[in-house]
Amino acid sequence: MRDDPLGGSARLTHHSAMWVVALVCSLPTLANGMPAAELADLSIEELANIEVTSASKQAESLSLTSASLFVITGEDLRRSGKTTLPEALRLAPNLQVARIDARNYAVSARGMNDAFTNKMLVLIDGRVIYSPLFSGVFWDAQDVVLEDIARIEVISGPGATQWGANAVNGVINIISKRAQDTQGGLISLDRSHQQGNGVVRWGSALPSNGHFRLYAKHAEQDDTYRANSTRTATGMRRNQYGFRADWDGGFRLQGDTYQAALHQAGTRNILTRGHNLLGSWSRTLAQGGQFYLQAYIDRTRRDQPGAYIDELNTTELEFQHHQPLNAHHRLSWGAGYRQAKDHIRPQTRGFAFLPVKQDLYWGHLYVQDEISLSDTLRLILGVKLECNNYSGLEAMPNLRWNWAFDDKHQLWGAVSRAVRAPSRIDRDFYVPAVAPYMIAGGPNFAAETADTAELGYRGLPSGVLSYSATLFYTRYDKLRSGEPNPNGAGNAVLSNKIAGHITGMELWGNWQVKPSWRLSGGWVAQHKRLSRKADSRDNNGAQNMGADPNHYWSLRSQHDLAANMTLDLALRRVGAIPRPAVPAYTTLDASWSWSPQPGLELALTAQNLLGDHHPEFANAPARSEYGREAHVQLRYRF
Repeated sequence: MRDDPLGGSARLTHHSAMWVVALVCSLPTLANGMPAAELADLSIEELANIEVTSASKQAESLSLTSASLFVITGEDLRRSGKTTLPEALRLAPNLQVARIDARNYAVSARGMNDAFTNKMLVLIDGRVIYSPLFSGVFWDAQDVVLEDIARIEVISGPGATQWGANAVNGVINIISKRAQDTQGGLISLDRSHQQGNGVVRWGSALPSNGHFRLYAKHAEQDDTYRANSTRTATGMRRNQYGFRADWDGGFRLQGDTYQAALHQAGTRNILTRGHNLLGSWSRTLAQGGQFYLQAYIDRTRRDQPGAYIDELNTTELEFQHHQPLNAHHRLSWGAGYRQAKDHIRPQTRGFAFLPVKQDLYWGHLYVQDEISLSDTLRLILGVKLECNNYSGLEAMPNLRWNWAFDDKHQLWGAVSRAVRAPSRIDRDFYVPAVAPYMIAGGPNFAAETADTAELGYRGLPSGVLSYSATLFYTRYDKLRSGEPNPNGAGNAVLSNKIAGHITGMELWGNWQVKPSWRLSGGWVAQHKRLSRKADSRDNNGAQNMGADPNHYWSLRSQHDLAANMTLDLALRRVGAIPRPAVPAYTTLDASWSWSPQPGLELALTAQNLLGDHHPEFANAPARSEYGREAHVQLRYRF
């Protein structure tokens, strides 16, 4: 039997579950005799009007954003007890996050979730982190200091006009704190029986009104277990170091370097390493204009024994300009160019990428006009033209409107197109066979397309209640299929002969029950229908495209027990996944924190309290299962 740090292998009974519900409801009463503290830095009204940048690439109030956008604040991260970036993303009710094993996750919005999800764009401080190998994210190669995150802006739905190809089903924009907001020292430690993290950070002033911070982080994750109690050999050990510096005048410079050893069954560890350096300059111009220039370099290497060695060198330069033209028009435009030199050396005869070396590029030009039709009605028209070396020129238009019919309610809508540009797997992947290959990248593989219509509503009927609702419909075309190769019987070539649609609804809201107690929740329902085209002979592609539940929901309770003590509870329900078959599950996490003196914080977090073990992804019996786990965290600021 696997160890269970919170009570052996016994399952939580119905009677025990009722005690949990009773505890949640009685917390305000239990705390009445304690001095109450303000729940967080932001009230419900302030949270609804927080400044965000992901929807339009310029600062705007969340309440006036014409997109389905949720913000995870730095305070949310601190209180939640989350210790890794993918786990932190579970706080966004519009994301489906499924843990695959010790270090790998499937993260998506509005369906199409997979171990190689390729329709979500993820950025860290403006740096695109998806791999052109498969148009997705290696989550085991991405890490941040959670205490340094200012907020995570999560858009469900297309963001292609602003961010370009691959922003099809959503955008995750991770924004770190300015250096001046992280002055002094920090030591952060956490440990459970399966994982541990340690962070040391120091920040101070620089000449010319500048500030900097330096950090070092160590993370380790033990192997997970299968249902039969065997190990998965998917654990990891990782070290990362970095800095950030900010100066008055809008200058910023930051960088990271990391190396990691990832467990792999039957052979030596996978070795990954990377380095990045990013600089930016922003200025406020006359008459309300804004200017932004950013450049970065990113070098990564992934040595996966028995598979391949991938060396990727990426550089990007981007420029943006926002300027009011008159009282009714605000023009935004920008241009950028990203180049990636990719070198994949196979370590097996089982497959290859041809050519081995490939120079990739993405060049874009976008323009957007925000039109004030009246004091309450805005119209946004925009288009991005992006060119890549696989599918050529792609157009991604966007039309959005926002009607704030009073200062407490707004209705918005959008119609937009997004594309998923071909990856190296789509064009350059080959599995050898006799005549002449078994699987091959399609020489004419085109960009996948998604046309989306959205209708949303936001309400702030009082200072203690806010909510958001979005209806969406996305029609997909040219999705990847495997078609028979006319030049070799039994062989396949990748093509674009699957189409279909996804419809759904997203709901979330916040209720400030009292100054020391906040409740929040979210619910997503979606229905996917994909099928092969009439001339397709792919028998499995449409069925295997995305491991998506029809619904999932979450409830959170954030409660200040005293001025120096908090208790947060998070209840999640994920519906069954039909293919591969994964049963529905419900789980409860609890995080208690206590600050005995200024600068010192102790936290205890318990995860998966409602059951012994449950899977979240992949087929049995090889898949991982997750049970109860307890974390101890210590933070000391000086």
